[in-house]
Amino acid sequence: MTDFKPKARRPRGFVDRRGRTLAREREIVEKVLGVYEAWGFERLETSAFEYADALGKFLPDQDRPNEGVFALIDDDEQWMALRYDLTAPLARFVAENYDALPKPYRRCAAGPVWRNEKPGPGRFREFWQCDADTVGAASPAADAEIIAMAGAALEAAGVSRKSYRIKINSRKILDGALEAAGLGDAESARSRLTVLRAIDKLDRLGWTEVSKLLGAGRLDDSGDFTPGAGLASEQVAILEAYIIATHALSFHKETAQTDALLKRRSEASPIVNPEGEHAVPDSAMTLRAWADVVGNTETGRRGLDELQMIVEILRDSFDLGPSRGYLDGTVVRGLEYYTGAVFEAELVADAGSSHMSSMGSVGGGGRYDDLVSRFKGTPIPATGFSVGVSRLAAALTAQEDALASDGPVVVLPFDAAGMGDCMQIAAELRAAFAAKGVKRGAEVYLGGSGPKAQLKYADKRGAPAAVIVGGDELANGTVSIKNLRLGAELAAKAEDREAWTKARDEVQVTVARSECAARVLAILAGN
Repeated sequence: MTDFKPKARRPRGFVDRRGRTLAREREIVEKVLGVYEAWGFERLETSAFEYADALGKFLPDQDRPNEGVFALIDDDEQWMALRYDLTAPLARFVAENYDALPKPYRRCAAGPVWRNEKPGPGRFREFWQCDADTVGAASPAADAEIIAMAGAALEAAGVSRKSYRIKINSRKILDGALEAAGLGDAESARSRLTVLRAIDKLDRLGWTEVSKLLGAGRLDDSGDFTPGAGLASEQVAILEAYIIATHALSFHKETAQTDALLKRRSEASPIVNPEGEHAVPDSAMTLRAWADVVGNTETGRRGLDELQMIVEILRDSFDLGPSRGYLDGTVVRGLEYYTGAVFEAELVADAGSSHMSSMGSVGGGGRYDDLVSRFKGTPIPATGFSVGVSRLAAALTAQEDALASDGPVVVLPFDAAGMGDCMQIAAELRAAFAAKGVKRGAEVYLGGSGPKAQLKYADKRGAPAAVIVGGDELANGTVSIKNLRLGAELAAKAEDREAWTKARDEVQVTVARSECAARVLAILAGN
């Protein structure tokens, strides 16, 4: 018999979800899938495990089956890995069932994915994604439709129209810029990857630090040195013209504003919402500026033509203008399988809130014309978008008023003799909520503690209100209702004890038992 007691702890990078968080994620999944289905996409579920060779080089920057994923060898000595995303399983499914599927094939899916990466704030090793993809459509119109649908999905999930933007770029234009900088040959493959990684860090590090990563390398604040791409100054200048000048043009009509933008970039300051005073996106100007850099490359010209078509369709057919969807040369997307248009959805501050802007990207996607083709040996174009459900749920929750409570109404038996009455009151509340279409629970405190601990319990449950049943209430056929939400608000505003004592009279009222449900419903309605 051993006395060993394992320590109760979660693995690093994994989280437990319950209650409000879990309900919010499920709600987002169903609402987003509902939009996808309304646009004609079919639901598909694939297994959590895939053979590692089905993921192959499309793991992030690595070819080995145990890098970037959680992998194991099964009993027939085949490497299997937990799916890294929902796209690679789709590619395998389409290739396996190609002859039986309609072309194009429109599929949507939701589920957990796993990544064996270093965790950090907002970066988990297990999280939910909600995807939609069109396989078999080469036209940029398919990309435009996916982008427009992504906006509709975010709005259905609860993001206001002014609180998100979708940034659009093209890997072909990026490749054209790299070619213009002398990095178009096969020998420069590693340098190209280093450049793309550096560009992907622009929002976080600013241009000054990114330019170091394009050159010899960067020494960070901790003393760690990251080797750079080793580009010459003239090569860096070409990429600067692509990244910085055109990015400034996408916000400002006058290039005189570029220096100010560069200063903000060098300080790694956040970009303002495109609907701000000086933020006037202009896709035509951005495309012209990119043409000056990549127009002499065939790949770059193809990318420009495709983006031109995407922008026009978004503007003319979907009313998705530059305030919600605009061109941004810093969008890279980390996965290697993208071949054309790439896009990223991020939340931005709205109405003075900074919660959502701190969450950054909540979804992204793009065109991946080679992912399915690698199974079939023939060209099979594809494009898609993925909503990061866990991150979006966290952002939406953070945006809500910190004082708002989504927990159940708690009925508190201050006198144990009233337990039966409390059970009846909770049942009456649940019936009243259901009759009014109110998504709220009601429960009875079943612990053995006194009044003070019972009220603390209600606070921990996030209860907007507590119904108190004590000896006086039992004797008089009444209940006391405490508006916990209002109490928290008034406590935060009260400047002294006298003010709080006066405010407290507004928080708790005693009413006839028959009026309980109506009073609680009024509290939930904010009245």
